[in-house]
Amino acid sequence: MSLRTAFLFRDDAYLQSTPARVIEINDRNGIVLDRTVFYATSGGQPGDSGRLRRAGGEVAIATTVHPGDKNEIVHVPAEGASLPEPGEELTAEIDWARRLKLMRMHTAMHLLTVVCPFPITGAAVGEDKGRIDFAMETAPDREEIEARLNELVTANHPVSAEWITDDELAANPGLIKSLHVAPPKGMGRVRLVRIGTRDAPVDLQPCGGTHVRATGEIGRLTIGKIESKGRENRRVPILFA
Repeated sequence: MSLRTAFLFRDDAYLQSTPARVIEINDRNGIVLDRTVFYATSGGQPGDSGRLRRAGGEVAIATTVHPGDKNEIVHVPAEGASLPEPGEELTAEIDWARRLKLMRMHTAMHLLTVVCPFPITGAAVGEDKGRIDFAMETAPDREEIEARLNELVTANHPVSAEWITDDELAANPGLIKSLHVAPPKGMGRVRLVRIGTRDAPVDLQPCGGTHVRATGEIGRLTIGKIESKGRENRRVPILFA
């Protein structure tokens, strides 16, 4: 299935702006562009905020969402913002300071799934704090998790993305760590995020989110209070130290 909007962040999460053309203003005043650097809310990661720079000013973007399936992105303007016209040429620019925090935290959460190799029942990425819910009966040792996480950060492992087909994913179900949520299918291919290398692997799992280029960019991490969320469910919060 072809995309109306080119998702530039999939190939370069460090791209902060791009020239773009407005292809539609939908019935909720959402703005659809022919290309974008804005990541839309998905997989526990919130959508980007930022601005659309126009010849006569700018449009503040409060968030970015998928309207239905994940084949389209809608830029949601801040309340009261003036709207561009279909066909208008402009520049889409994300709030880079916020995005970078989300990239660091999302990558840190991948490392947390390495240190805690249990099925995932829920997750949320925040600017300064994230959390993952794991299906496990007893709470792990907080200090041990923290120490192992920071070892992985300090090792500065490379982070990269690659693609496999839907059939290849179906043949390797162990790549999926989430217990209840499956990666999006139907486009013929699935994006994987790799930490480490093929010769020295750390992690490999389906993910459409944005990540830093190496674990050393994450910075030191700390683990918050681990909570029980049911008989066999533990919530592990992760924060920048």
